[in-house]
Amino acid sequence: MANTSPVWFITGASSGLGLALAEAVLERGWKAVVTARRPEALDNLTARFGDRILALPLDVTSKTSVTQAVAAAEAQFGMIDVLVNNAGYGYLAAIEEGADPEIRAQFETNVFGLIDVTKQVLPGMRARRSGHIFSISSLGGLVAFAATGYYHATKFAVEGLSESLFHEVGPLGIRVTIVEPGAFRTDWAGRSMIESGIVIDDYAETAGKRRQATRSVSGNQPGDPVRAAAAIVKAYEAGTPPLRLLLGAGALTVARKRLEDLRTNFDQWAELTLSADFPA
Repeated sequence: MANTSPVWFITGASSGLGLALAEAVLERGWKAVVTARRPEALDNLTARFGDRILALPLDVTSKTSVTQAVAAAEAQFGMIDVLVNNAGYGYLAAIEEGADPEIRAQFETNVFGLIDVTKQVLPGMRARRSGHIFSISSLGGLVAFAATGYYHATKFAVEGLSESLFHEVGPLGIRVTIVEPGAFRTDWAGRSMIESGIVIDDYAETAGKRRQATRSVSGNQPGDPVRAAAAIVKAYEAGTPPLRLLLGAGALTVARKRLEDLRTNFDQWAELTLSADFPA
């Protein structure tokens, strides 16, 4: 059962979905710990919502920063009822074009940062036998395209980690939801996007075209972050929330096609698959 007066802890809350979700939570009269690398970006929220909000600096790639932020949140509000692992960003590069420091930095934020925040929040949730963890994945955690392979790799990791967590903490009264947005009108394809400076001509028709297409849609995506935030709140309030929550018509269409393609692949190769067992 969801707490009717919850404390939310939201990473990456300075813009996009994180900001929209923080506003949705606070406008309902709930409390929110909102975090960002630059907490001054949250000044407008703190001015509007007074003592129901706590804005904190948080670099999810720093364990010290994570420990301090969670401790400050628990000291201020006593507990964290809902964790939203939202901090993350995209990276444009064909696999061969990826720069090692940029690849590792993305995994540090999108995967290891999420792990560290989750592990820091879980002891309090376990002690109370309640809580809800939302991990913001992506449609790109279910299906992959050219030019965003490293981003997909991080989100496929989030999917696997979160599904395992679902099985581990469900019996302890803690709920887990993996959020899978499609294309939303956030900074993901704009100022938040990192792009490799390495360009290999042989990938011009695959990764190269997708690089251009991704940049060109920035600011015109069909998804509305405010409506997405409202959907996440509804999932929190649901008696039995979903393990996976797709957001946006495009996400639903592509995900259904992915299911069809997987079934076709499995059925086409079923005989070869079954041949790998010891004879009956």
